[in-house]
Amino acid sequence: MEQQDGGGGGAYELAQAYDFLLKMIIIGESGTGKSCLLHHLIHNQYKENAAHTIGVEFSSRVLKVGNKNVKMQLWDTAGQERFRSVTRSYYRGASACLLVYDITKRSSFEPLARWLADARALASPDLVVVVVGNKLDREEEREVGYVEASRWAGEHDALFLETSSLTGENVEAPFALAAKSILMAIESGRLDPEKAGSGISYGDRSLRRVGSGSRFSFSEMLPNGAGRNGGGLVQLRQNVKHSFDGCCS
Repeated sequence: MEQQDGGGGGAYELAQAYDFLLKMIIIGESGTGKSCLLHHLIHNQYKENAAHTIGVEFSSRVLKVGNKNVKMQLWDTAGQERFRSVTRSYYRGASACLLVYDITKRSSFEPLARWLADARALASPDLVVVVVGNKLDREEEREVGYVEASRWAGEHDALFLETSSLTGENVEAPFALAAKSILMAIESGRLDPEKAGSGISYGDRSLRRVGSGSRFSFSEMLPNGAGRNGGGLVQLRQNVKHSFDGCCS
């Protein structure tokens, strides 16, 4: 197992308190740029010569969403069919899912329904799904239209964004959007972190009283249709990365 410290805060950042802990899975066909998307989020740079993920990779990140710190456990899964039986075991307990396809390859978009069905069958019953069209920097090669993909996401009760792991455009946005959606569900009472199988837990016992007076502040949160890099509305902290039998997808 490999562990990488992102630096910039050292032991202080690693020990930083967080309000909520959630598990996110990143799934989709091989070659769609899942690992490069995650690498850019963690390291703020594009990963050159990325190889396909073999098995699963794990990273974590703390996002400042509104006035809450949300620690996200990020599971990057291999897209090859031969690893499906292994990677599907990591879906359990997930509260959020990035469903990634390559906008230049319709062949990566067409299987999304199968990926989504697996995730919803195995993850939390309240799974938040963000459909991500990656490789926006290759617009001239586009095979899947924005409107088509956006409509598909809406029909499948999912959020939708397009990104570029090469340029960094909107890289932070899908992670923040998923966290925002989960926090709003908690505030409204639709999601209870103390309920078994919710896929999210408290990081501080004092937040168990969140329903009686403590309110989230969403004034700084990511709006729908977020711009480049989330418009600078999401603050990112902390990263720890563990690699399991491989590199990138």
